[in-house]
Amino acid sequence: MTRPGYLLSAWPWRSIGYLVTGAVTGAAALVAIVTLAAAGGILAVVLVGLPLLVGTVLAGLPVARVERFRLRLVDLEPVPEQHRVPAEPGLWAWLVTRLRERTTWRELGYALLFAGLLWPVDVLVLTVALLLPVSVTATPLLMATVGDGHEAKVLKQWTVTSWPAAFGVAVLGLVLLGLCAYVLGVAAGARAALTRLLVASREGDLGARVVELARSRVRLVDAFEAERRRIERDLHDGAQQRLVALTMSLGLARLDAPPGPLADQLAKAHDEAGKALAELRELIHGIHPQVLADYGLQAAVADAADRCVIPVDVDLELPGRLPQAVEAAAYFVVCEALANVDKHSAAGRAEVGGGHRDGRLFLEIRDDGRGGADAGSGSGLTGLADRVSVLDGRLSLSSPPGGPTLLRVEIPCQLTEPCV
Repeated sequence: MTRPGYLLSAWPWRSIGYLVTGAVTGAAALVAIVTLAAAGGILAVVLVGLPLLVGTVLAGLPVARVERFRLRLVDLEPVPEQHRVPAEPGLWAWLVTRLRERTTWRELGYALLFAGLLWPVDVLVLTVALLLPVSVTATPLLMATVGDGHEAKVLKQWTVTSWPAAFGVAVLGLVLLGLCAYVLGVAAGARAALTRLLVASREGDLGARVVELARSRVRLVDAFEAERRRIERDLHDGAQQRLVALTMSLGLARLDAPPGPLADQLAKAHDEAGKALAELRELIHGIHPQVLADYGLQAAVADAADRCVIPVDVDLELPGRLPQAVEAAAYFVVCEALANVDKHSAAGRAEVGGGHRDGRLFLEIRDDGRGGADAGSGSGLTGLADRVSVLDGRLSLSSPPGGPTLLRVEIPCQLTEPCV
């Protein structure tokens, strides 16, 4: 409406169409709701009354669908339907789902408001902002037809008896018609905003998108962990076994070969195969350690502490197993944190502690190093925070210059099975 060409665009006509269809739809909704309510009230004492009463409650659904369709006249943003898909097929599942939704009751409230108040307002706006200026503009036509060229009534209040006055009133009517086009645009925009708020709320759509995003994120995490386990299994059962067989064959050939250049080459090849096998085993362990899959996070953290270069005290008490995604994320956070302690902190000792309480996993990794760790310095802490945030967890770091450094992790989760 702020553009100079608004009056020459299609928006005034779209606004008129929106208000006209609103008046017609509102009158039809009023008749339908009153009919259903009356029939349901009369027949409520018999069995047939229940379907009628349910039908009255669900009357907001078709009204809201029509309103979402009508919004396209004045609102170019898509208007998605916010009803949930029933968990099971069939009429009964659909009916139960609809009656339990807040959206259904909100749409019923809008339908009652629409049928009782909003469509008369649409009629009033159209009458004042459209019919009155049009009737003023048509004064010369009225004077030529109804008044036989002698006089004409303007809004049935003022009498015009000359042609110059009639054309002057017509020009005034055109000016009023242009001004009222803006009034119609404002009224249509306000009605559309109210409709979107009640039957197609952007906040509701945003909330649904957030829920779906959270669900899709969980599905992605589960799929990622499943793929990690598949790769680990394939490497363990495939490439590792072939390397073991190759190492054994080279060892046997080395024993059978006579001393000389050939024996030296076989010995070298045997050593290289052994190193490759060790690296592959380390890689498999880093992808998804078997101890984590078999015995859980507590045993895996103890194993990681044993393999650390500096001494690590472990005080982690878990009464049961955690979800696989949580165990994997917590384990790799501990491993990365211990690797950072070994590389950057110059610490003489570290400690890993934590437990599970109040539906959350708590982990604390502490060291007596020089401190000064910064999440923005590319030390890997940003990656740890991202890994934890995927599971709706939190990571906090305290590392003043001179130490000590404390890394705290919280991940919401529930125990899946007790420890054996």
